[in-house]
Amino acid sequence: MSGGLIGSQEPLAERYDLALVDLDGVAYRGHEPIAGASDGLTAARARGMRLVFVTNNASREPQSVADQLTSLDIPTTADEVMTAAQACAQLLRTRLPEGARVLVVGGAGLVTAVRLAGYEVVESADDEPAAVAQGFAPDLGWAQLAEAAYAVERGAWHVASNLDLSLPTARGFAPGNGSLVGAVRAATGVEPDSAGKPSPTMYHMAVERAGAREALVVGDRLDTDLAGARAGGFAGLHVLTGVSSARDDVLAHPGERPHFIGADLGSLLVVHPEPSAAGDGWWRCGSATARVAGGVLELGRGAADSRDGRLDQVRAACAAAWDAVDAGQDLDATTVPELDVER
Repeated sequence: MSGGLIGSQEPLAERYDLALVDLDGVAYRGHEPIAGASDGLTAARARGMRLVFVTNNASREPQSVADQLTSLDIPTTADEVMTAAQACAQLLRTRLPEGARVLVVGGAGLVTAVRLAGYEVVESADDEPAAVAQGFAPDLGWAQLAEAAYAVERGAWHVASNLDLSLPTARGFAPGNGSLVGAVRAATGVEPDSAGKPSPTMYHMAVERAGAREALVVGDRLDTDLAGARAGGFAGLHVLTGVSSARDDVLAHPGERPHFIGADLGSLLVVHPEPSAAGDGWWRCGSATARVAGGVLELGRGAADSRDGRLDQVRAACAAAWDAVDAGQDLDATTVPELDVER
């Protein structure tokens, strides 16, 4: 698959039979809906696209996630949810025999997933667990983190459901599981293994469960959702409703670059133009142009009078920046503007 942006002459909901959709920052923000999410997903389903919601949140049961989505006018069943807790339990099975003791530091979703995988859940390092499974829970405190550290110091395998440093909420960005895992890492000096994104484990599990022909990853974070897409060989759509911005797209490392960029989940319903080289270092997408000259990103004029035009400007800027950087040129990040498509 191309290392840059690709085009689609048919709506993504018709090109791909399965969408692996992130939750926080894509379908909702905290407990609040994201504008256009319900309409976009409903219309995508009507065009034949199936959905599996793939989340790095390991604290909740799949049914709880499905209930929340349904309450936001996105009807969902539990078998359409794939959590990092389920992926964490799957990772444990690669090394631990059934019946092994696992210290679970996290919410109910992780406890359930570990038990269903055939392990004995314990709460203390003194129970001599073979592994520590750590996931986010809003009520997680020092005492639980200390037990995890004690167990890891004594040789327990440390497995994190995910390493997201931040968690989008209705009030802003809060510390995510990666920040809490960092406390245990700092105390022990031991680097944990991770089951969640950017590992593509959950994506492969979801595709296998659905029996999909061709899947599209949809996410808001380059370092997890889109990096996981690249790692797993899936096409990735970056929607600009969450953590990573259009400017982040332009500056993205090769392993985190999206294949498509859209403003929101409505981008599942439209065609996506592919940028093309226009000569003298310029790249064009629609009427938008961009190039990198002397380390400076230059944007053409006349494409920023509509949201579609601004999206094309982002695409052209990405193509120009990625081509220059991959060819060994320097790009001065201070010359890359915010590129807000909604202004």
